[in-house]
Amino acid sequence: MALLEVNHLKKTYVPRFGGNQVHALSNVNFSVEQGEYVAIMGESGSGKTTLLNILAALDRPTSGEVLLNGKDLTAVPERQLAAFRRQNLGFVFQDFNLLDTFSLEDNIFLPLVLAGENYGVMRRKLEPVASQLGIRDILSKYPYEVSGGQKQRAAVARALITDPQIILADEPTGALDSRAADNLLQLFGAVNGAGQTILMVTHSVKAASHANRVLFLRDGEVYHQLYRGGEAQEAMFARISDTLTVLAQGGDVHA
Repeated sequence: MALLEVNHLKKTYVPRFGGNQVHALSNVNFSVEQGEYVAIMGESGSGKTTLLNILAALDRPTSGEVLLNGKDLTAVPERQLAAFRRQNLGFVFQDFNLLDTFSLEDNIFLPLVLAGENYGVMRRKLEPVASQLGIRDILSKYPYEVSGGQKQRAAVARALITDPQIILADEPTGALDSRAADNLLQLFGAVNGAGQTILMVTHSVKAASHANRVLFLRDGEVYHQLYRGGEAQEAMFARISDTLTVLAQGGDVHA
């Protein structure tokens, strides 16, 4: 059984004061296996953000289901959603979402604090994560005292420390310079290599070329996908670029 299954997912927005309905997602179907690294791409308006919000249990679909390890996210009661997200999902955002009044360490601890974890356990969980991400020496610093790349590493640490079933990353390189973005993508590769499942929404061809599989959304559906296989990153980059060009021109993509 796949770790994540998305079946016949639809999302329609109905304007409050009348007008035409907006079909953000029309019929999305895909699955993600344990340990996969999947990127989702598509033009603006293709449904990427809506899809990510539903996968993150931040929004409800109009119909269809999202199964995480067999559990339907759309059936989780509203009062249990926050706890469900903390226990099962890790999030990495474009703008980091760190609290400036908390040190990096306290930001990383936050989901564990909300879950009622004791301090000794939190310290034991932090050590290997901070070492893996190379941020042990800056844990006492505040977000405004470190670089964008260091902020994003702290955000990744916060996502990993709960040992989530899947990490959902929303444009994780979008606010980084090219060097910091390269470092983060190498880090994602290492984290995935250690067995962590990652699903990333991105506009960046470079970021997507690091994934093992790329899904392309068009008109609210998964229109095409590419598997990396044993390809070098440069070859994957070229295939993704070619696919996006064809999609932008409204053409058909052939396998």
